Amino acid sequence: MTEENHIPVGEGAVETADAPPTDALVVAEDVRKNFGRLEVLKGIDLEVRRGEVMCVVGPSGSGKSTFLRCINHLEKLTAGRLWVNGELMGYRQKRGRLYELRDSEISAQRSDIGMVFQQFNLFPHLTVLGNVIEAPLQVKRVPKAKATELAMELLERVGLPDKANAYPEQLSGGQQQRVAIARALAMEPSLMLFDEPTSALDPELVGEVLDVMRDLARGGMTMVVVTHEMGFAREVGDSLIFMDDGVVVETGAPSEVLSNPRHERTRAFLSKVI
Repeated sequence: MTEENHIPVGEGAVETADAPPTDALVVAEDVRKNFGRLEVLKGIDLEVRRGEVMCVVGPSGSGKSTFLRCINHLEKLTAGRLWVNGELMGYRQKRGRLYELRDSEISAQRSDIGMVFQQFNLFPHLTVLGNVIEAPLQVKRVPKAKATELAMELLERVGLPDKANAYPEQLSGGQQQRVAIARALAMEPSLMLFDEPTSALDPELVGEVLDVMRDLARGGMTMVVVTHEMGFAREVGDSLIFMDDGVVVETGAPSEVLSNPRHERTRAFLSKVI
């Protein structure tokens, strides 16, 4: 694809400016997303500092997961801008206008962002070790010996070194999700995105996944976590975002938002989940 074929944002190329002067790892400015006539995100403005754990809560349909997918350009913005590590995500600026990057360029950007979904999405035909080394081998062209060494370190970190040769169907849901986390970490990302990573798990398996995420937070990993686990948000989160109907209703320290929410909509939501 040539530069002239790049796809401009919206109906035509959009005037834009350089990244705002900030050291935040993630910067969102007036992020909007429509699916047809349905407006899912209605202007999201926020920053995620390096080393910060930001927890995002809200009712189903509030736009939480859509916003998370916009961060790594799995969903294209309808309007607004989003930077990760100082780079405009999914687009380049030329003569004051935005043009969508080539697929290969977007993939290169995504390689610095790990994402863990509700479903585990492991390759069923590969062993645990095979799942963890696949992306480093194929995307980053890491030598197999080096990729295997890192994978075993990560499996040790998530408590599954003895499962390296097992297949996903032989694992519990909690074990599969821990493998999914190790797989994301194998790309050595600077940012980890978690989309309700425990929602598909039986209650007794939730703790083992949250323990891995706590360990990541203690290690300084920058994380944006869409979650219904309010205890985790209170304990581990540095900031808490409450979203509803496509907007950020309230933001603050988790203890403040959970214990003394300022907005009636936040109070109504929390009264049902705490």
